[in-house]
Amino acid sequence: MQSRGLKDIFIACVDGLKGFPDAIESVFPATQIQVCIVHMVRNSMQYVSWKDRKKLVTDLKCLYQAVTEEQALDALTALEQKWDGRYPMIAKSWRNNWTRLSPFFVYPTEIRRAIYTTNAIESLNNSLRKITKNRGAFPNDEAAIKLLYMALRNIMKKWTMPIRGWGTAINQMSIIFENRIPK
Repeated sequence: MQSRGLKDIFIACVDGLKGFPDAIESVFPATQIQVCIVHMVRNSMQYVSWKDRKKLVTDLKCLYQAVTEEQALDALTALEQKWDGRYPMIAKSWRNNWTRLSPFFVYPTEIRRAIYTTNAIESLNNSLRKITKNRGAFPNDEAAIKLLYMALRNIMKKWTMPIRGWGTAINQMSIIFENRIPK
């Protein structure tokens, strides 16, 4: 990305892929790495029985929707006290990732909406996977490339839709990252 002209990244939302945060920080050292909240919730749910999922999701919302980091830590402590007996890995996972989760609470709500998930990338991957999965086989590489090209043309139509609240978020970022925004 840097060789294509990218000069700076303010915030990077990443999933649990090992080494990705280090790779970003080695090239863009001032980047704030944020772990995807949606991935954290999904990972938490893999440990939970179906009957407990709704209750746990409610408790997790108290954690990641907290206004401040202190409130989030209080919610994490409450989550531990309530769920550690049955599901000790959940709070442990959140605590282990806290250094990459806690920056989230510094930002105002408008920015949080834009950085809490990597779902835009996942949506693209899922759309392409769905297109190729339903085909048994391709007669040649060119057929697969054509199919993916046509799918991307249709998917790109969604990319022009604005992110909800983006105007407010970009204004907040221009204040927070004032010294890093080119004039």
